[in-house]
Amino acid sequence: MAIGKLLAAIGTTLVVVGLIISYAPWLINWFGKLPGDIRIEDENKWVFIPITSLFVVSIILTVIINLFFRK
Repeated sequence: MAIGKLLAAIGTTLVVVGLIISYAPWLINWFGKLPGDIRIEDENKWVFIPITSLFVVSIILTVIINLFFRK
């Protein structure tokens, strides 16, 4: 029963993220543009390491998970 709830939650999350990306891209436009994100560009290649953006996403997800799954 728990695996079913987990799969339903993952599916719902994917649908919501897909809708946000499709219809409201300005909500995630900040990702990769924060100070601390590393972007190295050359003529033929580029490297992108979003350190600060992933840190912010991690904090947001931690707060959300603690709000819903705290006992």
